[in-house]
This record gives sequence, structure tokens and C-alpha cells, in this order.
Amino acid sequence: MFSFIVMACCMQVPAINTGVTVDDYFSLSYLSSCEISPDGKWTAWTEGRWDAELDRRNTDIWISTTEQGEPIRLTFDEANDSSLHWGIDSEWLYFSSRRGSKGDDLPRNGKLQVWRIRPGGTGLMAVTRLPDGVSDWKLSCDGASLYYKLEDETQLDDGWKALRSSHDKVEYAHGEVDYSELWKLDLRTWRHELLWDEDVVIQYFTPSPSGKSIAIITTPDQRLITNEGWSVIGVFDVASKETTVLDDTLWRAEAPSPYGWVEAPEWSTDERRLLFTVDYDGYQREMFVATFEVENSGIQKVIRHNEVTIGSDPQWMPNSHTILYIAEEGTGRPLLCVDTVGFGLQGDTTQIVSNNFMCWDFSISSNALQMVALVSSPVTTTSVVKVTDSPGDVVVITNPNKHVSDWNIPSVETVSWLASDGTTVEGVLELPKGYSKTDGPLPMYVDLHGGPTSARQAELQFSMYGRGLLSTQGWAVLSPNYRGSTGYGDKFLTDLIGRENDIEVQDILAGVDAMIERGIADKDKLAVGGWSNGGYLTNCIIATTDIFKAASSGAGVFDQTMQWAIEDTPGHVVNYAQGLPWTAADELQDMSPIYEADNITTPTIIHVGAGDARVPAEQSLALYRSLHDYLDVPTQLITYPGTGHGLSKMTHRRAKIEWDKAWFEYWVLGTTMEEESDSQ
Repeated sequence: MFSFIVMACCMQVPAINTGVTVDDYFSLSYLSSCEISPDGKWTAWTEGRWDAELDRRNTDIWISTTEQGEPIRLTFDEANDSSLHWGIDSEWLYFSSRRGSKGDDLPRNGKLQVWRIRPGGTGLMAVTRLPDGVSDWKLSCDGASLYYKLEDETQLDDGWKALRSSHDKVEYAHGEVDYSELWKLDLRTWRHELLWDEDVVIQYFTPSPSGKSIAIITTPDQRLITNEGWSVIGVFDVASKETTVLDDTLWRAEAPSPYGWVEAPEWSTDERRLLFTVDYDGYQREMFVATFEVENSGIQKVIRHNEVTIGSDPQWMPNSHTILYIAEEGTGRPLLCVDTVGFGLQGDTTQIVSNNFMCWDFSISSNALQMVALVSSPVTTTSVVKVTDSPGDVVVITNPNKHVSDWNIPSVETVSWLASDGTTVEGVLELPKGYSKTDGPLPMYVDLHGGPTSARQAELQFSMYGRGLLSTQGWAVLSPNYRGSTGYGDKFLTDLIGRENDIEVQDILAGVDAMIERGIADKDKLAVGGWSNGGYLTNCIIATTDIFKAASSGAGVFDQTMQWAIEDTPGHVVNYAQGLPWTAADELQDMSPIYEADNITTPTIIHVGAGDARVPAEQSLALYRSLHDYLDVPTQLITYPGTGHGLSKMTHRRAKIEWDKAWFEYWVLGTTMEEESDSQ
């Protein structure tokens, strides 16, 4: 049993409404981070709200006392405030912001600057006033200094430098690198000191508590591909200006893939431990701890309890060698604690927040006496909460979406079924409120998550991909956590390696069959869709079966060889194909639905961002050309200008939601165009 302990100010009597509308969706706030003050008195968080004039969600900072109190909004600029960090005395809250516009006077010149404000909302001031802004920053543990990173565009002296310089109106694939500079700003004298200026790019850095050392993760240049096997972690000694590179045997030579991204360095309070992670496409993200002792130093991989997936950047508990991290376990996201890590050993793992919750962020006071988190559940949207001694109980500090209790919200549950090889597969099932099997089967939408190293959680959510919207309009929504999903152990995750467009497709179709057999889904009223890897799987499924009456393919791969050639992180394709195009040509073809496109008969709506670097628009264009120009399958391609891999503009999200709704209702429910227009 688990519970939200809700303060009286959050309670209200619901007035039940009908289905959730698009306007309802845009009334929702989005909580992205939380930060408790060192003394535990204050809790700050970032909250995004949709703004029609800005045509996007704008994020501001809010604050409340941790024990109880009305939320107070601290910032009001159209600047997307982020990266909260308290000063050591709890008197200042530091954050990142892009205030003003290009051409305006410093510091409001539209560049990313560091700002600070007092918890009462007074004293707003710019800490940095740099013409090009900062690309990253960290506050020192004593609050006396700010470390920040700048970029310095450099022409490589490789023999072609002069020719490139003489033709500077064209763009080059390489030869120009934004090398990093690392600076330190004294917050008492306001003097700047250059600490690092080497010919590499700093991806992550974190100063040690004393400031004597800085953990730095670097790559040869700024391209994302150089994270895939080329990233290096070292410890920079500020006094000697020397960097000691850590031995990478555990996450390179002895790892299942050479393409891991080294990320998220974190010092223990006593500086005797350095924690970091390595993330692999298709394999589990791993935690590593470097121990620095005079008589016994070394690096160890931290064992993940029950083979859970690491769902957040891990942190040290203050003044200890105990690690905190959010895990993915089944359809839940517990907050876990690993006791006493170092010398190749580790203690027990326990829950701080139960697996019945979905924990999205957390923060602990410097005295380790209080902890806050962002938490959701099957019956509540994400709230800022205070963590208690009981993992199954949290105290709500605030929920900016209390008005959702007035809505006719769906039921959310975890369901399971057997795959064709006998493996148990789980998913999340949403049903209209009050639905009973005696009401008969429902039209069902199959919502496919991206990744694929990701998963759907059993939480109340409202998504442009269908969750929380279609289920309030009379649909069942099934979100399968197919093979390759996180939270189900190492083998379940890696079973997908070498078997894309095969094993996970069968897992999904087995789930659809199970919902039909259980009387939940109407076999004649099925739709399927997803974004990114979910779009790819949509393409795979409609090339495999004709049971779906409609499909929505968002930013989906159609040809895996083309994907390797044009995306920004090709290690993903290499890992799943277990080779490069000239060594794994057959596997890449088997992974690609384009070679089975002549099987497609499902009416398919296609969405893609014009500037998508992860799954470039050429993939969606190839799908559209196949269906529209050669196969005579009903389709439409919607390209969103000025947009990358996700839809961040309000008008774009509205278009996707309304097009998908109309497409499904026309092709699945038989609604006429006139009826659909009247319902918008």
C-alpha cells in the first residue's frame, strides 16, 4: 500500500467532466526539477506552462517552505529558467536563464547567463555578464566561486587551414572545433580566472568540494558521435594544471559495447570517491566509482540491485559513501539507496521512495536530514513531495495540476502477457473511467515508446502521443514494454540486440492478442502509433500485419542503413545490428521495414520535424513516398518547420493531437469528415 499525504490546501470536490480536450491538455503544468535548500527550509522547483503568444512552454521558478506553505512564483521572464542550485547559506538560489534578446545590452542579451535570486523573490541579479554567455556552470561547495565553461571556435592546423579560411562562406564537416575553456569566477572579488584551455571539448565537469581538483569528461570535438567511444574521464589538478586520465578498461575493453557515453561525474564530500556513469544504446547504463586512497585506489562497477535500470544521474548522500539514484523497475521508478560503496565493495540496496511511485527527480539537504522529490502515481500527476521515513508514503508540498481532479481521468494499471517464446511482457493499460468488461470491447490504441532503451510507467499522464487523451474519449490505450525496454533486467534488455523488427514486434502483437482475448479490445477497431523508436516500430508493425485500421508514425526510421548514414548518434544502429553496413548488410536489411513496404495497407499519418538530427526527415519522406506514390495507401506527411526530434511548439503539438484524433476516428471509428470537423 502506498499513499500521498496531501495538505488541506490541495483538497477539493471534483466536478466530473467528459473527455479531456486539447485545451485541457494545454492547461497542464510540467515539473522538471526540484532543489531543497542546504538548511532544508526551502524547496524550489521549475514549472513549465504553455504560453500561446510564445507558442511554447515557458519555465519559471517557484518556491515554498518544505514543511508547509503556499507556493510562491519567483521569476516571470520569458526566459526558460533552469539548473537550480542553492548557495551554501540558503540565502541565494542560482539558476540559468536566457533573458532578453539578441542585440540587447548585457546581461539581457538572449544568451545563457547565470543569475541568482533570494528565496523571498528579491535581489534578482546576473552573476555572469558574458557576450556569448556560458555553456555550462557549477557552484563551488563553499559558495564562494562559480565555475563556468566557454566555447572557443578554433581552426585546426591540419594543412587545410588556409584554404578553409579563404573559403569561409561554406560549411565544413570537420576542421573547425569549438574547444572548451574552463573559468572560475570569485563571487567576492568578481575576478575571473582561466583554469583550463586545451584542445578538447569538455562535455561534463564538476569541481571537488575543496576546489583542488576538477573531474572532467572530454571528447575530441563537439559532435555527438565523439561521445560514442571517444569520451575520456580525468581528474584535473588545479595547482599543477595536470590531468590524470582514469583507466577505462571496465567501460571500454570489458564492456559489451565500445560505444558508451561517459557521463555525470560526482564527488563524495570527502573527495575520496568519484562517481560517474557510462550509457550504452541497447545495453544497461552502468555506475562506476573511483576510490582515491593512499594505500588502496581503484575503480569498480556498482552492482544494480535486481538488475534495475539506472533512471537518473546518481548522487552521493552528503558526508557519506552512500549512493542515491532513481531506478526503473517494471512500470515503476523507485528512489534507491546503495550503502557504503568503495574498495571494490558495496552494502545493501534499499528503497527510499517505493516502486509503486514514479520518481522523476530528487534533492537532499546538505545535512542529509530532509529530502524532496518529484513523484507521480497511477492516480496523480507529478507533484513536489517531501520524502518520509516510509518508502510508501510521501507528503505533497504542491501539485500544480490539482484541477485534473475535475476531469474524467482514466484508470491506469500494469498488465502482462506471454510472448511467443514464453517470456512475460508487461505494459500499461489505460481504460475510460468506470469501464467494465460487461460494457463490451473498446477501440484500442497501441502506444509505442521510444528508445528503445526506455519504458512506459504506470502513472497518470496526459501526452500528445495518446496517453490520458484517447482513454478519456472512450478508447483503451495499451503501452507495451516490449523486449529491449528498461526496467526488466539485463537479458530482457539485450534480447533485442540483433533482433530488431522481430522479437519486439512479436511482443507487441502478443499484447494486442491478449487484450482482444480478455474482451478489452475490439479486434476490428485497432490503431497503433509512436514517436522516434515508437515511430520505427509503427513502420515495422504495419509492414508485418494488417490488423490495424490506422497508424501514426512519428519521426520513425524506415531504412536502418540510411539511419546509420545520416543520424547524429549512429552507435545506436551499430549496436543493434552488431556491425557496420559493410559487415552487417543482411542484418540492417532485416531491421528495415522499407524492404517489406509492399505489405503495408494501413492508412498512416506521418509526423516529423524538419530539422530532426536524430531521425532525419528523409526517413519519413521515404515512408510517405512509398505509401503515396507507389503503393496507393492512404497517408499524409506533416512536416513541422523549425523543429528537431521533439515537438516543442504549442501549435505543432495541437496539430499532431488533432490530426491523430481525426485520423483514428475516421479510419477506425468511421466518423465522417463533417462529424470530425464539428467535434474540433
